This record gives sequence, structure tokens and C-alpha cells, in this order.
Amino acid sequence: MKQFIRNILKSGVFLVALLFIVLIVSCSDPGSNGTQPVHQDKPFVQDFSKKYDLTDSVKLRKVFCDRNGVIQIATSKGLYRPHAGALLYPGTLVPDVSYRPISDKKIAGITLYRDHFVYVDDKAVLSNAWAGNLYARHTLSGASQVAGGENFDFLISDGRTLQYVSDSTVVWKGDADEPVIDILFDGSRNIFWLLGNKALSVFSWKDKTLQPVFEGNDLQCFTLAANNQEIIVGTGDGYFRLDAATKKQTGDIQKKLPWTDITAVEEIDGKLWFGSSRGAFMLRRDGKFNYYASKRWLPSDQVIDIAKGRNNSVLILTDKGLGEICFQEMTLHEKAEFFQQQVRERHIRHGFNGTISGMKDGNVDTGTLEDSDNDGLWTSMYLGAEVFRYAVTKSEDALQNCRESMEAMERLYTINGVKGFPSRSFERRGYKYEDKPWRRASHPEWDWKSTTSSDEAIGHIFAFGVMAELIEDADLKKRAIVLIDSMMQHIIDHNMYLVDWNGEPTLWGKWNPEYVNARPKMVGDRKINASNIVAMLQTAYHFTKKEVYKEKAFELMTKHGYYENLMRPMKEVGMAPPDADEWSRMLSEAWNHSDDEMYFLGYWGLYRYALNDTLKTKFREAIIDHWEIERPEKEGAWNIVTAMTGASDFDLEEAVWYLQEYPLDLIGWSVKNSERKDIEHIAPNFRGQTITEVLPPDELAIRRHNANRFHLDGGDNGTSEHSAGDIWLLPYWMGRYLGVISEPKAHSR
Repeated sequence: MKQFIRNILKSGVFLVALLFIVLIVSCSDPGSNGTQPVHQDKPFVQDFSKKYDLTDSVKLRKVFCDRNGVIQIATSKGLYRPHAGALLYPGTLVPDVSYRPISDKKIAGITLYRDHFVYVDDKAVLSNAWAGNLYARHTLSGASQVAGGENFDFLISDGRTLQYVSDSTVVWKGDADEPVIDILFDGSRNIFWLLGNKALSVFSWKDKTLQPVFEGNDLQCFTLAANNQEIIVGTGDGYFRLDAATKKQTGDIQKKLPWTDITAVEEIDGKLWFGSSRGAFMLRRDGKFNYYASKRWLPSDQVIDIAKGRNNSVLILTDKGLGEICFQEMTLHEKAEFFQQQVRERHIRHGFNGTISGMKDGNVDTGTLEDSDNDGLWTSMYLGAEVFRYAVTKSEDALQNCRESMEAMERLYTINGVKGFPSRSFERRGYKYEDKPWRRASHPEWDWKSTTSSDEAIGHIFAFGVMAELIEDADLKKRAIVLIDSMMQHIIDHNMYLVDWNGEPTLWGKWNPEYVNARPKMVGDRKINASNIVAMLQTAYHFTKKEVYKEKAFELMTKHGYYENLMRPMKEVGMAPPDADEWSRMLSEAWNHSDDEMYFLGYWGLYRYALNDTLKTKFREAIIDHWEIERPEKEGAWNIVTAMTGASDFDLEEAVWYLQEYPLDLIGWSVKNSERKDIEHIAPNFRGQTITEVLPPDELAIRRHNANRFHLDGGDNGTSEHSAGDIWLLPYWMGRYLGVISEPKAHSR
């Protein structure tokens, strides 16, 4: 029987025959049996940045944090410290005047000795710890570098001359063969290591000798690591390791890094951190790196110094300020609560889920809520998230958010005067009307935007469908069904077109066979339009039970090849041949990631509201076929949507990775990854995949689900903040509703 019905669908036999067979066929739901993996929502480590901008004309040198959590920075004008500062709200670096006798001294260098600050000025090595008893005089007036030895003895330098000081006695002094970049004390061997640009030297305080032990080129920074068994040396072109005992290099120089111009290196809690002229990065156990670059993380990518911070944070000192990379345990649910607050505080415009634009250097309080061509789409995705949240939690807050967004969606239909036609957006009069698509509303205070597209339409149907299915509130359920019916009747009445105020179809609102099937079979628009309209008609029939929607769906699938169109394997989608019409060639120049968004939103209605179980089985195949193509992007939303089919494999781990790795900071900071040395580029291709493995979301520009996650560069220099409503909350709450993400588990104590 299954083969018979497939043959009927493919051959285009008359609608009446198919309808007869549908009445007698009933197959089990392939997604209803078996088990799926479930992510247990235990706390993970979420990283984020607090930034402190430098507003003075000073040169930053070194940063340290003492046992009390106090942060101090040595600068060309004395000590500085961070002031204020929080996620999304940068603080500043200010002169440290907390202890006037110290602030009045000419402090030029700082180190951490036994977890306390020790300073060097033009006269002495000194500290406020130990009741102020440390005050070791020296005679090196230009001293700016200091390292503490075994027993309150110190090696200091002005960059060329060295003095070894103990108990206010200059025990030894001498000159280095080249400028001294840094000094470290090795407690395991009771020696001092000195780094120059061309050599690594050792000072033995016992023998009072300074000897070069390793020669190199373009040496820039170093640190002791692995319990003082290794020395990590950063150069202008990578880093290498030395055996601290033999003083010989082990292994080759490492250049497969985000950037090879290494300016700082530090081992913190067993992990190697590197600073460079293009950001900072941490070496992971798998040999890859967590990359912290751009103003999402740092005031500047020119890193000067790295140090262990308070509460397990890492301090990244740059030429324009300090970045404090914080690590906080949280569950996905707690992250959802953070994003929920972000949306409600800053991203709701008349109930729409909107973007803040026109910001100045990432300051969220300087931006303006802007309308969008896709206000209805982004709001549909947020509305869907809130419906799923309500279905899971029965939260009255979620229900109220649904009501408010639903009011905005309803007004898209009523403000324009065209029956069943959804506007793109609306705004108060006088702000947008000069733009060509904007029209005057009958209300003297408002304008509305025309030219509504197919991605708006499928977004509306998705949101109204989940609302009609999952919301218990009878009023909201009814209103959702009314809007489904309203738009779909408009499309039926207008010969499968979305017809604007002028009586003409909009550019993209076209599902008529004469338009859809005019495209060659490999052109993606032929498949996407067929897939979407069948999903939309099925949704309309499921909730209204009006036969016209079911009949039209079968007519399109059987008489006009829409079943064949939507079932066409994704691997067959490609560029139109040279002799195709210009429009088809334009549509197929490259893979359209906006189509991916439209497909997967439509899959909810295509699969869940399928007209019969046989179609449901086949539509499941089409969804999984598409998901297989998408797998390299590790797109959390598409993986979670695929879970709807009951598939046992939908890359749940990658979906969770996406949710965990998405940054808390959704500001559009400009990022650049295309020149990184640790990624492997591949040849240009139709799908736009640029490298072998997609980068984590927190290393990429902030983008919605309609973007190519393999785009390496992007951002808008901090002039916008995206809403988490569509980007993050939709896949999370859908995952919760589908049961593939658990409720939050308690934090460990």
C-alpha cells in the first residue's frame, strides 16, 4: 500500500483517487516510538567579560590580583585599578589613590609575591603587606621590573641594568647583554630566568652569575609551567617549549594558533593562556583553542599581559584597558532566565521582538528600537519560544508575553485594510513613511510596511500553529486559528499569491505553480516554496477543518508536482544551468541560508500536522535529509527541530554546545577570523562552507538563524544588540517542550 501511494503521488493521478486512498490508509507515527537522548541540564561553565576602558594617556605594563581580590595595574604614571564594570556595562581604569603614601610614590613596577603586591619605585622594593616591613633599598632609579626570590630577595631591572637586592643591600649588580623583557623566579631550582629578544638567561643568586642558556630569535614573552618543569616561550611567530632542567627545546615551534604574534603567556590553573596582537586564547586539552578577541571580550586586541584574577577569572591587559574573563557555573535554564530578562528589558517594541540599533560603541543605553522587514518573523520565533515555555512551565508570565506579542501580530493584519494580508511592520507616523514600502494607515498616528515576504508568512503560521496547539487559553487559541485562516484564505482567494495593497503579488509571496514550477528542478526556490505552502495548508486544515485547505494541498502535491518538489533530496539543489532564465540563475547563485530558516520553521507544520501518517513518514525523511546537509553548521535550532520527528540521532550534543557556547553579550561587535592560523580553509563551494569545522558561536559575529555560520568575519562595530528571543530562547524552549533538554539540575556544593 505504501508503494502504491508513493506511485500515485509521483505520477500525479487525480485528486479524487488519492483522497479515496487516504481514507483507508493509516500508518503509525514513526516519531512516536523508541527513545531519544536527553540532555541533563547540569551546570556548565559560562564565560563572559567585564571590561574596563582606559581613558587616560598612560602606558599599561603589568596587571596582578592579590589574595584579597584587589586588582592593580602598573602604568607609566603609577598604579591604576578598575572602577565599576559589569557585563555589557564597561567600567574604567582609574588611578589607585586608595593608599595615599603609595600613590604619591613613583611606582614603576609591580609583582605578586606570596599572594601580596610588591612594588618597585626609584628607591626601593616595598609592600603594604607584612605590616609594611618590606622596604629593600636599591640604587637603580629607573627600575621597572621586579621578581621575588626565595626569602624576600628581589631581582630588579630598568630594562638593561640588573640589581639583586636583599635586606636593603645591593648584593649584586650587572648589565644584561640585551634589553630585559621579563624576569621570573624558579622556586624549584632557586634561580631567576631572564628573557631577552634573542636569548634566555639564568641568574644564580648563590653564584652571583648571569649566563645565557638558550639562544633564539624574536623572543617576546615566557612563563614557567607544568610545576616548573617547562618554560613556554612566545615569539613573534608562534611559541615553543623548553625543558627547564635541560634548557633544551622540546618539539617544534607551534604555529597553528589563532594568531602567532605572541605578546604574553601565563599558566593559570593548569591551563596555558596566550596574548597576542589579535586577542587572547586558551589552549584546551584537545589541542584547540578558546579564542577571546574583539570588543565582546577585550577593550582592544593588542594584549600586553595576562594574570589570574579574582573568583577564577582571567585578567587580560590590553593597550586600551582591561578585560576580565569571568567563568560562572549556570544551567541552560539559568541562561534562559538571563536572556528572558534581556528581551523584556530592551527588545520589546509594541509587542514585537526587535533589535536595538544606532548604539555608540556597544552602549546599550544609547540605542533605539528599530523596525525590521521581518518584525513578524522575529516575533513569531520569540512567540513560539514563549508558547513552548508556557507549555512546559504553565508560567503566567509566559502567557502574558504571548498575549502582548499576539496583539502585535494581530495588528499586522488589521492596520492595512487588505483582508488577510499581514503587514511587515508598523510604526508611528512620520518616522518611516518616506521609505517606499511604507503606506499610510487609516489611523492618523500610524504607518504600515507593505511587500510582505514568504519568510514572514511561514513564521506566522509556525507561531500561530504552536499557539493553537499548546496554549490552554481558549481566547488565544481562537485568535491564533483566526489568523491562520485569515492569511491562508487570502492566499487561496488570490490564486496562491500574497497580494499587496496595490493588487499585485509581493516579490516573494508566490506559491502559484506557474511561478514555482517555472524554476529548474535544482533551484532551491522550487523546493522551499512547495515545502512551505504544503506545511501552511496542512496547518490551516488541522485547526480549521476546512476542506479547501486539504484539497488545495493534495492538488498542489499531485497535479502540480509539489510532493516531488518538496521531497527532492537536498544534494540535488544547486546552481541553475547557464541557459536558465535570469531570475532562476540569480536565485541559485549560492545556498540560501534564509531558506534553511523557512524550511525548519515550516517543518513543524509539515510533519506535525501532516494530512495522513503516510505523508508524515515521507515528510520525516525529507526533514532528516535536510538536517544531514545542515549538520556541519551545528545549528542548535535545526537540530532541535529535527528532534520533533522522533529521530534518535539529531546531534543533541551539538545543539547543547550551540546553546552553551552562545555568548551572553549579543552586541554586534566586529569580529575577524578569516586570517586565523588555527583553522583549515576549504575551496569555495555552493553552500558557502569556508573551513573544515565551524567555530563556536562566541567567536563569531552575532547572527540570527538565517545566516551562514561559516561566515568568519562580520559585525557592526558595536552599533546594535540582537534579541535572544529568536536566536536562543526558541531552540532552548522547544528542546524543553520536546523533552530532549531536561529541567535544570541543582548546582553541586
